[in-house]
Amino acid sequence: MKLRTIKGLSAAVAAAMFPLLAHAQNPIVQTCYSTDPAPMVSGDRLYVFTGHDEDNADFFWMNEWRLFSTNDMVNWQDHGCPLAQCDFKWADDRAWAPQCIERNGKFYLYVPIHSRISGGMAIGVGVADNVEGPYRDALGKPLYEDGKWDHIDPTVLIDDDGQAYIYWGNPRLYSAKLNEDMISFASEVKCDSTVQRYTEGPWIYKKGKGKYLMIYAAGGIPECIAYSESKKPQGPWKYVGEVMAQDNFTNSFTNHSGIVDFRGHSYFFYHTGWLPKGGGFARSVCVEEFTWNKDGSLPQIKPTKEGVKPISTLSPYERVEGETMAYSQGIKSEWNGKQKRVWVSDIHNGDWIKLREVDFSKGATAVEMCAASALQGGTVEIRLDKADGTLLATVNIDRTGGWEEWQTFTAPVTASVSGKHDLYLNFKGLKGCKLFNLDWWRVK
Repeated sequence: MKLRTIKGLSAAVAAAMFPLLAHAQNPIVQTCYSTDPAPMVSGDRLYVFTGHDEDNADFFWMNEWRLFSTNDMVNWQDHGCPLAQCDFKWADDRAWAPQCIERNGKFYLYVPIHSRISGGMAIGVGVADNVEGPYRDALGKPLYEDGKWDHIDPTVLIDDDGQAYIYWGNPRLYSAKLNEDMISFASEVKCDSTVQRYTEGPWIYKKGKGKYLMIYAAGGIPECIAYSESKKPQGPWKYVGEVMAQDNFTNSFTNHSGIVDFRGHSYFFYHTGWLPKGGGFARSVCVEEFTWNKDGSLPQIKPTKEGVKPISTLSPYERVEGETMAYSQGIKSEWNGKQKRVWVSDIHNGDWIKLREVDFSKGATAVEMCAASALQGGTVEIRLDKADGTLLATVNIDRTGGWEEWQTFTAPVTASVSGKHDLYLNFKGLKGCKLFNLDWWRVK
């Protein structure tokens, strides 16, 4: 029998910890391990590309990249897997830290991956017509490889004059100019071994005219996050200091960061080992908001379980994807790439989803849910503000005949509601068995 526990605790103790988990905001993804965050803004949403540590890994066993997005910084939608190592026919393992950038209406996803051609790590490029993918191998071969293991963790920058640059490397920093096609070099590859305390995971951020910041994992193992600056995009680099110290609070001996500005706020992404059974090979993405120092330098940033505050609200009157959540317990997500469909799976009795800043300004009379169940089905208790708060509705999910045989179920709202609330979807049913899959929901 499989016991569903939190960090090996009993179910009773895990239930007692529910209030603590419910107030956490970091890590931002709980349905899987997510690593090496690469944030970018596209349209009115902030997207984060991540790696994916496999469950029960004893090394950096990673086979795909994942994608998540938000427009309020607290409710994150899972977009599944836009690209995997098996999409590169020349590669066979180790889908490590990615970064994506947009140019001329296309999206380019740069990834480090093990090459079956050279036997070393190589830089590959995926391309897509929209940020959510799917991505395809843009070249049919590596953008760069030479048989060494240095070639990991690419980052990209398009400067104000339109010139694009790519950087990567461990333990040396490599860089080159890119042509406008973003899939070929416009210069020789430069190798720089003089960057102070540099280890891996570079991230380039331009701060005003003629000031380039490079944030990177530093100091060996365990890693902190430090940064250097330069007046030119390819250096020379002058060391400034640490941004996030390594004090072992993160429960991960590596770290990897990305900085992005979104709707007038500045955010620092990193990873920890904070999920149940987490650690150095089971990492999870987190985010903190920060304010630049008056002189344009980065402040010291401390990792927190609380994370960031919401900057917008979520409308329940439009279709809300089930895989959109602020926090959750027990569940996973799955996807069908051909249908471009992602859903919540592995739902058992006692699992839950929390959403934040749900705006009920129009009131509510009914709740619709699209779900599928091959076996018993179950119920969803929808509660306001707390896990045991006011019961808004109870949706009964019947057996539909298959895990992807979707049906829509409706239940009346049984309590008056208005204004902004946190919302809890509490899953109930027979103990031990998988109950149903959840695709989407909305309020009428």
